[in-house]
Amino acid sequence: MPDLPRPDENALQRHLREVRQLLAKQQLVEDLTRRQRMPHRRLVENITHRQSLARLQRKLDRLHPADIADILEALPLDERLYVWDLVRVDKDGDILLEVSDAVRPSLLATMDRDEIKAAAEGLDADEIADLIPDLSEELAGDLLASLDLREQARVREVMSYPEDTVGALMDFDLVKVREDVTLEVVARYLRRFEALPDHTDKLFVIDRDDRLRGILTLEALLVNEPETEVGEVMQASGLILFRAEDEARQAASAFERYDLVSVPVIDKDRRLIARLTVSDVVDYIQEENEAEILGNAGLLEEEDIFAPVLRSVKNRWAWLAINLVTAVIASRVIDLFEGSIEKLVALAALMPIVAGIGGNAGNQTITMIVRAIAMGQVQPSAWRRLILKELGVALINGLVWGAVVGVLAGVVYDNPGLGLVMVAAMTLNLLLAATAGVLIPLLRQRLGRDPALGSSVMITGLTDSGGFFIFLGLATLFLL
Repeated sequence: MPDLPRPDENALQRHLREVRQLLAKQQLVEDLTRRQRMPHRRLVENITHRQSLARLQRKLDRLHPADIADILEALPLDERLYVWDLVRVDKDGDILLEVSDAVRPSLLATMDRDEIKAAAEGLDADEIADLIPDLSEELAGDLLASLDLREQARVREVMSYPEDTVGALMDFDLVKVREDVTLEVVARYLRRFEALPDHTDKLFVIDRDDRLRGILTLEALLVNEPETEVGEVMQASGLILFRAEDEARQAASAFERYDLVSVPVIDKDRRLIARLTVSDVVDYIQEENEAEILGNAGLLEEEDIFAPVLRSVKNRWAWLAINLVTAVIASRVIDLFEGSIEKLVALAALMPIVAGIGGNAGNQTITMIVRAIAMGQVQPSAWRRLILKELGVALINGLVWGAVVGVLAGVVYDNPGLGLVMVAAMTLNLLLAATAGVLIPLLRQRLGRDPALGSSVMITGLTDSGGFFIFLGLATLFLL
């Protein structure tokens, strides 16, 4: 009887560990077989190789495409491609959608035209539109040409919208009914489907011109008499609707606020063109969160952890260069007060405290503001009110924690004046951090840039230079 996983063991980590063990075992057996001088060595090699492949294949066949995608992302490139070749063809399309944007190109690079077309066969138009940007122009053209005219039009329509709009996320797979038919007719119609589209919680009621008239929930379909007409039980007022041009961020907020599963997407003439599902919204939110985390660290894009060195350098160098400039500026500030530091060595030990707490406070403020911007709670016009609020928080924190550190500094160095300078420097640097923490993301938003990208790098550089200048400047004025 196979060992059962412990209740607290993460299933994905267990799958990843088993795949790695199978890969390592296969490599070990092959190495040992090659070293042995035996008759029919090649035959033994082939048998052991096929046995290892079969074990690994059975393991992959049992896994969900999303789990396989996570495993591929966690493997070095050579092992990743080896495992990718063993994946069943009918899972290729789903896995390509699940893997990160950084890993997908490495998988597509191993596929020929026929394999890419086969992988796209079971995908919807919006999913194919996600794959096409990672293909060469020639392969993208071949893939589009393999679709029927209706699917081609849908793919092009999705690709025509910016990534941060509802149109880029919408799903064309939905169920439409007319308001002048009975629920019994609707039920018979639904039984003709092999399976309803994913996340079907409602049917969309339209007129002869495809204009949206209302929605028919599955609950209303089930609890009402079969002879009842759709128009009598459909919901026609108070509908939540999206247009393809709407911002995806606002749509995500609506899904969260109203616990939505699917929402109709209409055009300017109220014609039903698609729907937006909770699955699409969750994927968008996850991508936005990952982009925000990477942006805070100054990374331009998501990075494959096993990517080639030069590609990783290209992704990271820009903000490192900016960070280097801010570090040079901070060092020049210290040089300005070299004489003061020589006279009072305690300054060298205390100034990192001032800079460090300013950087932490600034990053806290930036995180709050970026989050509020992402949720649509903050507009650039609110900067005065936000600055006043954050200045109040900074003032209290500066006085309280500055007093704590100031007392300790005064006692340790037997210099009460030094303690007072610490209080003043920490308070002023926290005020600087609060102001910058509000203005940096709001200014980037107004300029049409990502508010999160590089904000932490900029705030750290500012509070380091500012903290050193404020602390050493006050010490020079009042202590020397």
